[in-house]
Amino acid sequence: MASYHHLMSSGLSARKSGVRQPMPHASINKTSEDVEQAAPARADATNRGDIYADDPQSSQATGSEADQTPWDFLASHGGPFYELQRRLKLLDTHALNAGRRAVFFIAIAWAIPFFLALPGSLSVSDAGAYLRDLGVWATFFVAIGTFVLAERQVEDGLRTKLRHFLRAPIIAPVSMQSAAEAVLVALKQRDSGLPEIICVALAVVGGLFYCALLHHAPLTSWAVELAPNGSAISLAGWWSVAVSVPLFWFLMLRGLWRHFVWSQLLRKLARLELKLVATHPDGQGGLAFISEYPNAYMMYIFGVSAPVAVTLGRHFDMETLNAASLTATMAVWLVLVLALFAYSLSAFWKPLADLKAATILALSVQATHYQRLAERKVLGRNVAAHCDERSERKEDIADPSKHHELAKKLSTVLLSRKAVLPVGAAALLPFAIEGATRLPLKDVLSILKKMLLL
Repeated sequence: MASYHHLMSSGLSARKSGVRQPMPHASINKTSEDVEQAAPARADATNRGDIYADDPQSSQATGSEADQTPWDFLASHGGPFYELQRRLKLLDTHALNAGRRAVFFIAIAWAIPFFLALPGSLSVSDAGAYLRDLGVWATFFVAIGTFVLAERQVEDGLRTKLRHFLRAPIIAPVSMQSAAEAVLVALKQRDSGLPEIICVALAVVGGLFYCALLHHAPLTSWAVELAPNGSAISLAGWWSVAVSVPLFWFLMLRGLWRHFVWSQLLRKLARLELKLVATHPDGQGGLAFISEYPNAYMMYIFGVSAPVAVTLGRHFDMETLNAASLTATMAVWLVLVLALFAYSLSAFWKPLADLKAATILALSVQATHYQRLAERKVLGRNVAAHCDERSERKEDIADPSKHHELAKKLSTVLLSRKAVLPVGAAALLPFAIEGATRLPLKDVLSILKKMLLL
């Protein structure tokens, strides 16, 4: 791992070559142009052995000079919505202020409808009361809050995994330039405004669909009120249609888009020349670290799962919801969640499979030479094909048996339930909570344990 002085000397040599480098106290929200200028110097320095791997003790989450390398993939920075929040002083370039923003957006989505529905929203006895609406709590409070809080967790997790490619180092020097260009493309996609415009449009559609549902809501609902011609959407209901529901959909879709950008980056890295080792102690050629990246989305997945669990729970009554139906529902949802991450991780299957096949073949050849040499030492000759003894190797060679066994155990599939246990628990916990309101707690915990540990 490079020291701070080594990092500074590398940066100085890059400056002398005419490449713009991050300056002290500069914004960590690097634009794609900044990375484009710095990427060639980064690749050249890496080819010389000057890895820009920061010392974690000198790197601060708020963005120090050591943090500012072209390889920082700040998943929660950039884009029009980020810039809007920055101009509103909700965050700045060195701090996402996730906690403060979560409170702000929860106040917009959940608290304002609560106040607009007063005094009826204070009631907890009516079936359609605001405070008794689990959908409101799951969507406007839990989901929106966790989407914002997850930004720091996601950003730190992905940045750490990307830096691991350099610190290991996994990427071969000849592929460093291509890897830097892949990061550049990812940053450009992150900063693009078109995807967020599409997210806004889809969020509006979600609000309109919710509006259509409210027209069929019973009069006991907090979102409707009695009107001369029957029922009408209340002021709190209109706020939910115009603000709360679109905000939920926008934050969720924006998070999905940025995960897609990260997935595309991983798939590009998987096609590069990687310094993998079939006998690596992690059992996955040295790539086990990347198989754990889905856990960075633990809070985000919990936010998505909460309203899904409540919505599905409404379709079950006390008679149809049983252990079998709950198990099937949780299994389907877990598969969908894992499939989200399997898309990016599946790209590493081919290089790992090729590595496994090539290593086993090479070790098999080595084992043949080793065992035939040992046979000649014991018997004085080879039993089979002894006429070729003159052309065979005479010098002592290492016994490849242990390496051969390790290579055979190499896993070519990075996604495993054990590696993503935290994010799997986050996906299923809301369903378990919903199920516990209808089924015995013992049965629900048994189902949860079975789904996570099988």
